[in-house]
Amino acid sequence: MAGSLAVDDLDANLVLPPDVRNLTVLQVLPSLVTGGVERGTIEITQAIVEAGGSALVASAGGRLVAAIERAGGRHITLPLMRKDPYSIWRNAGLLATIVRAERVDIVHARSRAPAWSAWLACRRTGAHFVTTWHGTYGEGLPLKRRYNSVMARGERVIVASRFIDRLVGERHGVDPARIRLIPRGVDPAAFDPRAVSGERVMRQLRSWRIPEHGPVVMMPGRLTEWKGQGVLLEAIARMGRRDVYCVLVGAEQGQPRFSQRLVARAAELGVSERIRLAGECDDMPAALMAADVVVHASTQPEAFGRVVVEAQALGRPVIAADLGGPAETVEHGITGWHVPPGDPAILAEAIEAVLALPGETLGMVGAQARASVLEHYTVAAMQAATLQVYREVMG
Repeated sequence: MAGSLAVDDLDANLVLPPDVRNLTVLQVLPSLVTGGVERGTIEITQAIVEAGGSALVASAGGRLVAAIERAGGRHITLPLMRKDPYSIWRNAGLLATIVRAERVDIVHARSRAPAWSAWLACRRTGAHFVTTWHGTYGEGLPLKRRYNSVMARGERVIVASRFIDRLVGERHGVDPARIRLIPRGVDPAAFDPRAVSGERVMRQLRSWRIPEHGPVVMMPGRLTEWKGQGVLLEAIARMGRRDVYCVLVGAEQGQPRFSQRLVARAAELGVSERIRLAGECDDMPAALMAADVVVHASTQPEAFGRVVVEAQALGRPVIAADLGGPAETVEHGITGWHVPPGDPAILAEAIEAVLALPGETLGMVGAQARASVLEHYTVAAMQAATLQVYREVMG
């Protein structure tokens, strides 16, 4: 949108003035279990601390609290997963108390229910309010747009893609001058093909019970229907090749029935012996390097799609649904390939076509994909741009 600023407009090696170095920033989100929102929170915690500020995080807790503390932040446990009006009002009071006691300058909200509490707390205390729009947020139910609107109330509204930039403007009429386009980033050192040993890759293949000769098609992402795992199963069944293994890497996150349906559908399609539900993975760089093709098949638009960029950083061949953030991060035929969402027949054809490409072609596409990530989608650039947003609201 005209007037919106992008991360590329900012210097990734930004030297921050003293007024930013002394900031206290409180990030709020529902929990710290797993996911892109949580990882972004950890990365910004690290950036705040390294810039000389104080980083607080409030959530209902989870296994990633330790990562917040390792990054130099301090976690405060609050029941921010609750969405009912009474809990939101009560949490607003608790957050206001924290803001006053800790002399918080900025509250950065990353999810809607905590954002309502944070917005109310900021109104009571005078702290600055910033939001990051992490999802597309459906509006099918009555009053849902009103509920979503809190994410558009930040003094700065951070969006991860041009798609979300347009959505925020069209649905909520946000002044483009308040929107900041800051794509999510990956660590190019961790997601570097040269840094992933063959031993790590083989360990992943053994854990998945994949024979060494079998091509691997992998889909990373939590197991939920709109992520498109079912579409990929249908595509695998349609393929002429019967030596291809499909690995679904991701947590159930409280949806065991969906994974059970996937297992049943794989049996119906006759591909059970070549499908692996791998669960969560502690070594995603090695998991992605073990894949001959990485597939993104979401049937609903994503705000960004970090796993796509992680695969590109490793130079892996990526096929992505042509909607949402991945439609921007994958340049068709240059850094990967697009397919229409929800079409298993075309996805099957695309997978077979990519598997048939010569190694030098795949190498060229992989090199161009990694170069694009290094230029546009690094954690360092995302951190610097977010700190610049903090400086703006204070200035």
